[in-house]
This record gives sequence, structure tokens and C-alpha cells, in this order.
Amino acid sequence: MMIEVLKSKIHCACVTEANLNYIGSITIDEDLMDAANMVAGEKVHIADNNNGERFETYIIKGERGSGKICLNGAAARKVQLGDIIIIMSYALLDFEEAKNFKPTIIFPDSTTNKII
Repeated sequence: MMIEVLKSKIHCACVTEANLNYIGSITIDEDLMDAANMVAGEKVHIADNNNGERFETYIIKGERGSGKICLNGAAARKVQLGDIIIIMSYALLDFEEAKNFKPTIIFPDSTTNKII
């Protein structure tokens, strides 16, 4: 049996941009992607701590070291600049493998998005 488990999480990142005029997605600083074991094109679930919105999109690689967290397209309507969000991705694992799997969770500074 396969089950879906948390693979990666960027916990409490700050939204730095919202761009309505871009085809949908979330742009994430490549340093954060690497630290969280995430890749471009990966499906992610976003939870906004400020307004309770929850939605799914996919990752676009952002400039390394920029601290950029930008919601694009329709997702830009779900957040405000400065909102604190949680970015999560999941993996399908065999039930037995999942028992010992440890997700990658990072806690960036919630104002600069730099890795602490």
C-alpha cells in the first residue's frame, strides 16, 4: 500500500511579492528550495497563517540568495505582502518505508526568508 506523507516544508516564510500578471505558481529563492529538498515544477500546498487560505500550485526557481517568495497569477489574490505562509510538498511512499521516513523541514527568518 502507498500513502502520501509530508516530504518537505518551508515553515513560516514571508510573502515578498504577489504578481497577478504572471502565469500561476510560486517563485521560491533557490537557496530555500535546496535547503527544503524541493525542485522546480514540484507541486506544493500553501497555507497562509494570516488569512487561513490554503491552495496548491507549483514551484518556479527564484534568484538564489534573494529571499524571494512570490505568489503568481491567481494565487496572488490569496495572499498579501508580508503574510506568513507554510509551503509543503508530499511524496508517495510504501507504508513500511513511510514509518521511518523523516521529512525535510526548514525554518527561515520570517522577515528576510534567509535560512537560520
